[in-house]
Amino acid sequence: MMGDAAPVIMWFRRDLRLHDNHALAAAASSGRPVVPLFILEDGNDGAMPYGAAQAWWLHRSLEGLAARLEAIGSRLILRRGSTADIIFAIAAETGAAAVFWNRRHDACGIEIDSALKADLRARDIDAQSFAGQLLHDPTRLKTKTGGSYKVFTPFWRALQQGGEPDTPIDAPQSVLSPARFPGSDRLDDWSLLPTRPDWASRFGEVWTPGEDGAQARLSDFVGDRIGDYGRARDFPAIDGTSQLSPHLAFGEISPAVLWHSTRLDDSSRGTEGVVTFRKELAWRDFSYHLLYHHRKLDRENIDRRFDVFEWREDEEYFAAWTKGLTGYPIVDAGMRQLWKHGYMHNRVRMIAASFLIKDLLIDWRRGEQWFRDTLLDADPASNAASWQWVAGCGADAAPFFRIFNPVLQGEKFDPDGAYVKTFVPELAEMPAKYVHRPFEAPAPILKQAGVALGTDYPQPLVDHRAARDRAMQAFARIKGVHADEGD
Repeated sequence: MMGDAAPVIMWFRRDLRLHDNHALAAAASSGRPVVPLFILEDGNDGAMPYGAAQAWWLHRSLEGLAARLEAIGSRLILRRGSTADIIFAIAAETGAAAVFWNRRHDACGIEIDSALKADLRARDIDAQSFAGQLLHDPTRLKTKTGGSYKVFTPFWRALQQGGEPDTPIDAPQSVLSPARFPGSDRLDDWSLLPTRPDWASRFGEVWTPGEDGAQARLSDFVGDRIGDYGRARDFPAIDGTSQLSPHLAFGEISPAVLWHSTRLDDSSRGTEGVVTFRKELAWRDFSYHLLYHHRKLDRENIDRRFDVFEWREDEEYFAAWTKGLTGYPIVDAGMRQLWKHGYMHNRVRMIAASFLIKDLLIDWRRGEQWFRDTLLDADPASNAASWQWVAGCGADAAPFFRIFNPVLQGEKFDPDGAYVKTFVPELAEMPAKYVHRPFEAPAPILKQAGVALGTDYPQPLVDHRAARDRAMQAFARIKGVHADEGD
């Protein structure tokens, strides 16, 4: 269907879905033709660029969004460049009288959107922004004194007391199209997919980007695995997590849909699993709450005492960490899973992050940047908040002296070494007793497993106990502490 009224531009960002998309619903119900638009922002105006891994996902997700829009009689327009220039160019080409979008909450995004909204209204173009990317707007929840939350538990209580998130809204069945759509870039011309080499070739073994993939993943999780989520999510060899985080990061599914899909209306669902999963959704909201109140969350310590911490600059050690060649199998398995599938199990993320920060004394910001570039689910709030949490310099932080022992963590959460053997195949024949400590295995055991340390698999970069002592000494120089070995 086509309409003659002045169109409304529906500006998609990290909300690549039709279902529970408030801006799209408002545009579709306005009675005007709709011009769906996605802009690959060039970063010159401060917009946060996509990491290399996320560029792969973006290509696939935009293909899915375009197909879903075509199914309801519309078309996705692609443009690349300066946000404001493109918006005004499309408005001029189509005669659009309005621009709708869903809010984003990173500092640069807020700045871009606020300036654009003011400029549009100054030109008598209606500009409206909508909620729906979080359970609650980050400005809504405040402490009793009117301040921001710095600890998750009271934030979680306040979120629960704030009432249920809005009920998700249906996808529009159709939208009016303009008499003529503006020109569009070709998605292939954006070169988002790696080619030489195609390091993302294995991503498709695990992931199906797009709204359809998100709905299928949710159905599988809620139907089969949420009941045991509270326990199973800590064991990386078990398919115990939702694996919805990349879909959530791209807005292919909304947090409200996830929340309402886990209602306790079925006795077969375990209460503990549902509550734990909802807390994970709330942690994402909490991270955005922190980002809103600490605009430089990815660059500045929330605890400013860490500004004088003595980080080491060791490129050899950092490179070994990124490649999964630290000599600690659980760390290496996680980093290699990241290379292979663009993803790392959450428990292993904490172990790998702790190792970089505390065993190697490398600045948490380097790890945050690496994850941002290599994780398919990289999120500007959750990524930064989680790295600060591990480093002990963030809000609600695990104290710095809570140092994960990578051997004990591996033995506790991957007891038979199944996860390690999947991603570190050179240790596939190591017996469970030594799979997390091959450097302690007797020579006959190593020979039988076909492992020559230093050749087939590296010796440890550092001795963990000595590295822990070194980290504690560095930390003691900013405040006095006692070590606490994390098991």
